[in-house]
Amino acid sequence: MKDLYRLFPEEMEQLVLDMGYPRYRADQILLPLYYKFPKNIDDIPQLPKKLREELTTNGYVIGSAKETYRVVSDDGDTTKLLLNLENNTSVETVLMQYSPSKIGGHPRSTICVSTQIGCAMGCVFCATGQMGFETNLKAEHIVSQVIHFAELLEQRGEHVTNLVFMGMGEPMANYDEMIRAIRILTHDRGFGLGQRHITISTIGIPSGIDKLAEENLQIGLAISLHAPNNELRKKLIPTASSHSVEEIIDAGRRYYKKTGRRVTFEYVMMAGINDSSKIATQLATLLHGNGSHVNLIPINPTAGDFLRPSEERISEFEQILSNAGVNCTVRVEKGTEISAACGQLRTDMTNFSK
Repeated sequence: MKDLYRLFPEEMEQLVLDMGYPRYRADQILLPLYYKFPKNIDDIPQLPKKLREELTTNGYVIGSAKETYRVVSDDGDTTKLLLNLENNTSVETVLMQYSPSKIGGHPRSTICVSTQIGCAMGCVFCATGQMGFETNLKAEHIVSQVIHFAELLEQRGEHVTNLVFMGMGEPMANYDEMIRAIRILTHDRGFGLGQRHITISTIGIPSGIDKLAEENLQIGLAISLHAPNNELRKKLIPTASSHSVEEIIDAGRRYYKKTGRRVTFEYVMMAGINDSSKIATQLATLLHGNGSHVNLIPINPTAGDFLRPSEERISEFEQILSNAGVNCTVRVEKGTEISAACGQLRTDMTNFSK
């Protein structure tokens, strides 16, 4: 089967031309795909019946994701779905909503998409990392996660405003499919999302970061640091190299120089492990003057025994960074109680028992 959500608009155009149809038929497929949410080719009635039949005969499908389970946070702002994809794998995808910036405006609706089922990076504090790696997702599977939530939001009179590659998996380990999905989702004849509304979060694969810098994409980059020295980082991320801290700091610097886009360093805080004043001072020294931003993330409950630092400890850590001139914020997590926050995704049915 060949999924229409995999095709770039230019490829869609070539497809209809090769089938002997005029160029404009491509737009008669693309517009419904991204704004009318058809479930199969016969749901595009503006296409001639003969063209619809030929597409089906040639093995083309619309691989929409099918919702298996849904759970919503107590405040209604976070929705987590377990989606069954056309390749019969299941993936968790999350919608996080924030109050509109002006009265009567639309809420900011951020979709947290997954690029893999499971993850091979093995971070000891992450539920996805602890479930191991199962498979990479194709670009069409990434796109279909977004389309599913776009349809849900459209029914509310709302729309997708932001996209973060912070779901299951390491995006840089599925690089080509991730980039194809981004180019489809940002194409003005595709989904049309602005590039500056997309952020990729990576554990820090320097070769992937350097490759991304050459893509001529104006997207955000978030690098998961979690420790200011290699010894501690290696304990938290067993797959990290022995010089990973220096390598990812340098890669972030190169990305900023090439793209002009400020890099965010994500730092999951764990009580008694990486939250001391000494560690904060090391982190401040490491990042001072490089123009980056630090996103402090108090750890969420996962399969491990890690504890969240006290509010006082978090505040002190943040203050040390700020006093050293390092720009930082403490992330306001959403969906923790439904296992939809950072580090909690793992396609576990018990996550949908609420």
